Amino acid sequence: MNTITHKNCPLCKGNGISKRFACKDHFATGEVFDIYECAECGFVFTQGVPDEKEIGRYYESQDYISHSDTKKGLFNRIYHIVRSIMLGRKARIIENLTLLKNGKILDYGAGTGYFARTMEKRGWDVTAIEKSPQARELALKEFGFGMLPEEHLAEIKDRSLDVVTLWHVMEHIQDLDGFWDELYRILDDTGIAVIALPNCKSYDAKRYNEDWAAYDVPRHLWHFTPMTVMRWGEKHGFILERQMTMPFDGFYISMLSERYKGIRMPGIKGLWNGVKGWFATCTRREASSSIIYVFRKKR
Repeated sequence: MNTITHKNCPLCKGNGISKRFACKDHFATGEVFDIYECAECGFVFTQGVPDEKEIGRYYESQDYISHSDTKKGLFNRIYHIVRSIMLGRKARIIENLTLLKNGKILDYGAGTGYFARTMEKRGWDVTAIEKSPQARELALKEFGFGMLPEEHLAEIKDRSLDVVTLWHVMEHIQDLDGFWDELYRILDDTGIAVIALPNCKSYDAKRYNEDWAAYDVPRHLWHFTPMTVMRWGEKHGFILERQMTMPFDGFYISMLSERYKGIRMPGIKGLWNGVKGWFATCTRREASSSIIYVFRKKR
């Protein structure tokens, strides 16, 4: 298998990287991958991941909800409930930040198109890009909603978009530097990038360590914190304008983490730990399991 091994930190290019622990791929293969951290800037990443040609097989499952939309099992049903609640909130966040009702938006990594369709129904000019042919086919077949492959990103005109959204997508992108450059190119000078990411310094991440479900190796290549995602943006001409928590994510991730640990009745224990995580987030935003980051171009 062709793998990608980093000799230096992907963010700061420092050589002070070292292994923190190993994580198991609980979802697909049972393989083990190492989690590394940079001592100089704190960036955390998965080491030895399959390259772009190889990694597709780690997504090939009817249980991978972002691509299959499955409702099989308790945890996937909970995911659907949380997503339906969050769709309206996400749309309101975009409209409140931009003061627009019908701007131009790209949803990158659109999955089966739920958020993109929500914005289209609200009157926005929507482009949806999704890498997975399976997800694009499902969206077209089930909802009549057309999405484009990732190659279309290069065809988007310079400074043509008011908003680009990535809902738990950036952690999957192999060429981070290249993507941030494209993001800068396609956004209007007054546009915003709205990026939701798991937070590997959260309450639940520290509690579960290598069993934290949001490490999701090897599909999650990068593991961000508020500080490191801010540094990625600054590196490519952006400033971090705002952060918002995603309160429901901690409950879902805690329940999934308990299942990965093999705990009996993981839903109950995970729910309790989700409550404790929620209280921690009330006093410290950086304890949140997932965070929404809003970036603008530097002026």
